[in-house]
Amino acid sequence: MLKFFRFLLAIVLGVVVGSVINMALISVSGKVIAPPVGANVTTMEGLKASMHLFEPKHFLFPFLAHAVGTFVGAFIAGLLAPNKSAAPSFIVGALFLAGGIANVIMLPSPMWFTAVDLFLAYVPAAWLGWALSLRVLASRAR
Repeated sequence: MLKFFRFLLAIVLGVVVGSVINMALISVSGKVIAPPVGANVTTMEGLKASMHLFEPKHFLFPFLAHAVGTFVGAFIAGLLAPNKSAAPSFIVGALFLAGGIANVIMLPSPMWFTAVDLFLAYVPAAWLGWALSLRVLASRAR
């Protein structure tokens, strides 16, 4: 029973911390790379209407937010997982991937970004987060 709660805690904390990282990066993105002139990025409707104005540079922070948020979430889940299980990290990755798919449905983006984001930001980041958590746990055990 304790393992189940630890398993669940790993997933919940991974999702919460990963989401905070994701939103922090999205929040600062407009300050680092200014949105296109005339784009209203404060509402979903404004984003949809101005998506045609976005250049590839405007998609850098959304990709980083998705990848880094997933990576950190999977890393946290891997650190807390019972028996060094990969499952919590990959569940976190799957939940972030589901969010990414929902985002693509709600906010259509260029096909190249959709492909890069869905194939490179979630599952690879979850795997890397889990792999790093194993290394950290192994170094602590020494």
